[in-house]
Amino acid sequence: MTTRKMILDVDTGVDDAMAITYALADPNVELIGILSSFGNIEADRAAANALKLLQLYQCPQVPVFIGRANPLDHQYQRIAVNAQIHGENGIGDVNLPAATAQIAKQNGVDFLIDAAQKYGEQLCVVTTGPMTNLAAAFAKDPVAIRKIGNITVMGGALTVPGNVTPVAEANVEQDPVAANQLFTSDLKITMVGLDVTLRTLLTKQETSQWRTCNPTAGAKLADIVDFYIDVYDEIYPELGGCSLHDPLAVGVAIDPSFVTTIPLNLLVTTEHDAYYARTIGDKARLNEPTNLNVAVGVDRERYLNVFMKLFLDFLEKLN
Repeated sequence: MTTRKMILDVDTGVDDAMAITYALADPNVELIGILSSFGNIEADRAAANALKLLQLYQCPQVPVFIGRANPLDHQYQRIAVNAQIHGENGIGDVNLPAATAQIAKQNGVDFLIDAAQKYGEQLCVVTTGPMTNLAAAFAKDPVAIRKIGNITVMGGALTVPGNVTPVAEANVEQDPVAANQLFTSDLKITMVGLDVTLRTLLTKQETSQWRTCNPTAGAKLADIVDFYIDVYDEIYPELGGCSLHDPLAVGVAIDPSFVTTIPLNLLVTTEHDAYYARTIGDKARLNEPTNLNVAVGVDRERYLNVFMKLFLDFLEKLN
């Protein structure tokens, strides 16, 4: 497999931390930058969390940029720390040492545009928070963003209920205007939503292996994720573990065969009613060429095996 250059666009909560770990652990990826956005936590603190994780993993060379701090939908700004799910600090209330590296001065949206122009088809962009940065970059320079070879987004819910409202998934709900602009554009996008991420689960049986493998970085990562698992045990006891939302999107961006997809033109409801932020098929474009591949099935056992091997190999090398 050819090594691909990847940008992660994160709102660094617990599963974003696993997404960053996955991108660093996979030898087929060169992580060239991390953008932060609002979502699980404010954009500046999301960037700080990313820097701390990079330091924990001895990867200070990866630059971190702050992107948009607010949604495109200025009429309905709902930016609050998702402390119930991710902790007050976004990473399970686990304290990581302050990073010595600094946040890059360039705006994250401009970095994304520059990278698209420079790398084109070689570039893979994975969003694991609101799609605001990508939508803003597309609005500013659509020619450059159309050059990106792979755009994979964690967001949406087509065949299952939402996790914020009965119809809305959290990342889309944070900025449905941005999501709708992208989903109704001509950009080729793979949507990795709750349809597949809710089936891909992690338990403390797996995180305990990280502690054994690496008593420093592995133990810190396990502490972060165990917080998340405890939350899931309370809120979603029927699942039997925590969902691997964001790291699954990274995995699919690298190896699309982890999921089965259907081609479908989607839209996102942006009216402020009971269907706000719903992802649904676009009736007006049913017979038009599709720009979106929606993941609806997942090879969860193979994915988890790859996930764990990558993480354990990576943590072992850090010893």
